[in-house]
Amino acid sequence: MAAATSSETGCGAAATGEKRGPLGIPQAVFVEDVDSFMKQPGNETADVVLKKLDEQYQKYKFLELNLAQKKRRLKSQIPEIKQTLEILKHMQKKKDSTNPMETRFLLADNLYCKASVPPTDKVCLWLGANVMLEYDIDEAQALLEKNLSTATRNLDLLEEDLDFLRDQFTTTEVNMARVYNWDVKRRNKQDPSKNKA
Repeated sequence: MAAATSSETGCGAAATGEKRGPLGIPQAVFVEDVDSFMKQPGNETADVVLKKLDEQYQKYKFLELNLAQKKRRLKSQIPEIKQTLEILKHMQKKKDSTNPMETRFLLADNLYCKASVPPTDKVCLWLGANVMLEYDIDEAQALLEKNLSTATRNLDLLEEDLDFLRDQFTTTEVNMARVYNWDVKRRNKQDPSKNKA
């Protein structure tokens, strides 16, 4: 069983040849043999190694925060896209009719207004960044279906990335505990008077 090198544990995140997971996240490798790991260059003291491991852990936490924000954003976008698709399908059914469609639209938070919409084959979609474009109903439906599949796929990928990050947290925490325990044992061996007390 070979000991993990500092680049494999994520201590040297910029090192070449290191394993990376989804999104290029450096993979933390379990340190099996702490004695040989601590003898490697750059691992002078347990404090130095613990500081490196803690830095890597904080980077993982930062990535988790960013991915969680993206996940929340996608989880709110997907229902909006589905609702808009349902409205488009309803409008498509009514476009050949001569009767106007009665509906309510949002003016402000919790404030709706009644509207009578004549049959139409055009809709306007908000694209973001205060941009709205007019589309045929069929084009709008195709665009929204594409956006829905992309958002769903991105949400699945984010779930995988978050699972990978959780594994890296666990591995890094265990490595930190093992190095700390190794240091405590080493200090106890150096000062046998504490063992008798």
